[in-house]
Amino acid sequence: MTLDPRVVPDPEEPAAPSSTSGDQPPRPQRGDELELRIDSLAFGGEGIARLGDGGYVVFVAGGIPGDRVRAVVYKRKRSYAHARVAEILEPSPERITPRADHPGVPWQVLPYERQLEIKRTQVDDALRRIGRLDGFELEEIVPALQPWRYRNKLEYSFGNGDPIRPTDPTNQGLVCGFHAPAGGNAVVAIEDCLLASELGNLAREVALRWCREQGLTAWDRGRGRGDETSRGEESSRRERTARVGSDQHGRAFLRNLVVREGRRTGQLQIRIVTTDGELDAGSLAQALSEELGERLSGVLWTRSRSLAETTAGGDTELVWGEAELPERLGELDLRISPEAFFQTNTEMAELLYEVVAEYAALEGWERVYDLYSGIGTIALTLAPRAGELWGIELIEEAVADAIAAARRNEITKAKFFAGDTRLALPELVQRAGRPDVLVVDPPRAGLSQKVVRRIVEASPKRILYVSCNPTTLAPNAAQLVEAGWALRRVRPVDMFPQTHHIECVALFERLAGAPVPAEQAAGPE
Repeated sequence: MTLDPRVVPDPEEPAAPSSTSGDQPPRPQRGDELELRIDSLAFGGEGIARLGDGGYVVFVAGGIPGDRVRAVVYKRKRSYAHARVAEILEPSPERITPRADHPGVPWQVLPYERQLEIKRTQVDDALRRIGRLDGFELEEIVPALQPWRYRNKLEYSFGNGDPIRPTDPTNQGLVCGFHAPAGGNAVVAIEDCLLASELGNLAREVALRWCREQGLTAWDRGRGRGDETSRGEESSRRERTARVGSDQHGRAFLRNLVVREGRRTGQLQIRIVTTDGELDAGSLAQALSEELGERLSGVLWTRSRSLAETTAGGDTELVWGEAELPERLGELDLRISPEAFFQTNTEMAELLYEVVAEYAALEGWERVYDLYSGIGTIALTLAPRAGELWGIELIEEAVADAIAAARRNEITKAKFFAGDTRLALPELVQRAGRPDVLVVDPPRAGLSQKVVRRIVEASPKRILYVSCNPTTLAPNAAQLVEAGWALRRVRPVDMFPQTHHIECVALFERLAGAPVPAEQAAGPE
């Protein structure tokens, strides 16, 4: 199996002139069906096929190397296209029978050992080919403790079944599942989500049954905003209002169901997300409580007016129980707010943080900075081994959660404050002094050049970069190496089996003789 670490090409990149010759077929159009042979995998998990001798690239969702497929184009650019598999004409020798019938686990058709091999190789390829780095030690990937039923949080979408076949007896009407992959807008019903525990599946089933009994319908997410320019402003405003309002009886439309589980405590937090309108949320809480008993921690209701497909934002109220989910992570006693970020694989998060602690190699006297600290899980894990620890996080609610967690766990060495890292880091260095160790756990987009510059100015001895995207880790790593740090070790950790997602920890050490900015060198120690 070959691997292609290329990132998706620039949509504005000029393509080779199209031709009607056999060697260079014309570029496909949206809706075209193509017969393709998948020859490699791209970052992001899609298969790669090429048309003709010119090498026009088609990224194929659902294809793995060795497959011959019939695929339907759903997005087309000048230099590449995206398609989804409609039929497997000739399966790859490595393709295995899928275990789960839902779109959230696209790599389940690969043996798990092969998934691990691919992920480790893609980290290596990204650092070498995108970052142009060498001389580092790529360690063995840490395999998942559980390849199935490992997620502590699932965000389901409500849908109204198949609108093309409303009278078909197999049409289930209201469903609660996942969006169809690769450009699909329909919600795919699911009977048993094999990423969730049996208890989490039961909660989803109870909520869906209650919604059906209430005669509720799903939010219409099918009408986008792309054609609003062809209508008047007032017409567009009325449609937007209607899409996030109530039905003809004043009832809310169903958007999402969020099921969160304390893997160490066995408690569940259920949040239903709707449009504006009426909802007997107390009755829902009663139905859940009758089925789940003491395992139910809290029920919440979020009313959202966003046109985006998101569970974030909106107005959330506590309907029943506690607003925070109790959980344990290692030795930490945590309380997780409804929208707080928490690693979705609790068991593997503990192993991930063990890697961070190993790479940090703290002796008890070091000053540690934790950037993008969230609710403080990494910081609070490291704090007992550090001399002092400072966390920076943009979201004030997360900072409040981190402060409360430090108090609850009697950790006095950790201090947190809210701020944009780009602006807050120089201020923190002036206040507390240059860090000995700096931990950064950025979003998938990685670090901006300005944040990298601020880290360089802070000049820590060691940098621990926790990455969920090797294609953004690689350019950031190259920038740090150019500024005077050496990339020593990288260890991937498989947080998300059956998917293409890759987590890893990278260790950088400042080289002897690397310049320290004068204003930082003179800072308080």
